[in-house]
Amino acid sequence: MAGYSVEERGCPHSLDYRLFFKNDKGQYISPFHDIPIYADAGKDVFNMVVEIPRWTNAKMEIATKDPLNPIKQDVKKGKLRYVANVFPHKGYIWNYGAIPQTWEDPSHKDKNTGCCGDNDPIDVCEIGSKVCGRGEVIQVKVLGTLALIDEGETDWKIIAINTEDPEAANFNNIDDVRKLKPGYLEATVDWFRRYKVPDGKPENQFAFNGEFKDKQFATDVIKSTHDFWKSLVTKKTDGGEICCTNTTLADSPFCCDQASAAAIVKAAPACGDANPIPTEVDKWFYCQAK
Repeated sequence: MAGYSVEERGCPHSLDYRLFFKNDKGQYISPFHDIPIYADAGKDVFNMVVEIPRWTNAKMEIATKDPLNPIKQDVKKGKLRYVANVFPHKGYIWNYGAIPQTWEDPSHKDKNTGCCGDNDPIDVCEIGSKVCGRGEVIQVKVLGTLALIDEGETDWKIIAINTEDPEAANFNNIDDVRKLKPGYLEATVDWFRRYKVPDGKPENQFAFNGEFKDKQFATDVIKSTHDFWKSLVTKKTDGGEICCTNTTLADSPFCCDQASAAAIVKAAPACGDANPIPTEVDKWFYCQAK
């Protein structure tokens, strides 16, 4: 895990559950701002923060509006959010997470999609064989990207593989996924198209007719979101409600000391027993293909 660790606060499967991050010195950090974008810049290997392990349903995410940006569960209408199982899928079909130090600027209209960013770090679908743990920080090789248009916003989905995967050397571009994991890319489009349908929402749309773009395109997109993030943390861009509190960026006006960071964590509820997961989370939905 590259020396990173996590500290739980609150009760798992509750509204107050939080996962705070520490570096290899045991100091509190923001997974959004303090973990570097690159694991190896020369080889375009990126760090990925795993928010949601494969096969699970809880919609966990980096809390972009909270100090130190812990991972917490998304809430809709006062209830914890779980993604539905749309047959034949069970939960998320990849390890899902984000690349740190990236931000899809909601005021920037993407020239390729014609839509503005979704105000979050860029999303990653990691396709390796290992089921990762929530809060794990892994190093990934980027293979391509899908351009989801989610309720009118550009929401890039980076396809990547863990560099420690036994097969990682065989995957170098999006076509390798098509050849070596047949059906996986089609399932990925199907998953993103239909995952909100059980909630009464229409099917999602895609730029490029749902075609995947290659490694170079994906890498360029990541680098552009890194530039937007730099403007955010140096206050050149107004991030609105986004919380830029960090503990390592000396040139950021939002940098705070460890005592302040520790106080943020201490203010969160103490760790407690996990709540039961609602039984309806295991329900399967059957949607007619259009």
